[in-house]
Amino acid sequence: MGNERAAEWDERYGNAERLWTADVNPALITEADALSPSTALDVGSGEGADARWLAKRGWRVTAVDISQVALDRAREISGDLPITWEHADLVVDPVPGGDYGLVALHYFPIPVEEIEVARKLVAAVGPEGSLLVVAHAPEGVRAHGFDPDDYLQPGGFAELLGDDWDIVTDETRERGKAAGGGHHTHDVVFRARRVHP
Repeated sequence: MGNERAAEWDERYGNAERLWTADVNPALITEADALSPSTALDVGSGEGADARWLAKRGWRVTAVDISQVALDRAREISGDLPITWEHADLVVDPVPGGDYGLVALHYFPIPVEEIEVARKLVAAVGPEGSLLVVAHAPEGVRAHGFDPDDYLQPGGFAELLGDDWDIVTDETRERGKAAGGGHHTHDVVFRARRVHP
């Protein structure tokens, strides 16, 4: 199953000169700009726009994606920025590393039956680190023919957090620039911080 998923994503990236925009995701700018740079895990990093934005601001980034094609393309674009590119399917593979200052997931769909993936990502956040989860708002997801209820929504991460977490952001906001052929006008943004024990 993991190999099938990887092959599917490799094909998607291989059939396009650039699958995603080169722009950094707007919620990352809003939520991470004031954070002190340390280590970051960019989950589902694709062609690396978010990883590059973080690295240019002093973060040491581990970027993980299921597609080797995407990682090769991102590595080529990114030059000598401090980014480690990791090929993994987080459904079956462990999270590379841990104790991150930031774990960021942008539009990384986690089916509700694969909630262990979310638990692994929460566990990868270090003391005083932040978890940032961003998804397209449900109406945009439905417009693309998917049922948002089939996937763990950003706010659903709150149920996976212990008492050593503070929720900083849990809201739906305008993207500022529509995506997905104009269907995705709003994002759901969830950010929590693990407080020092």
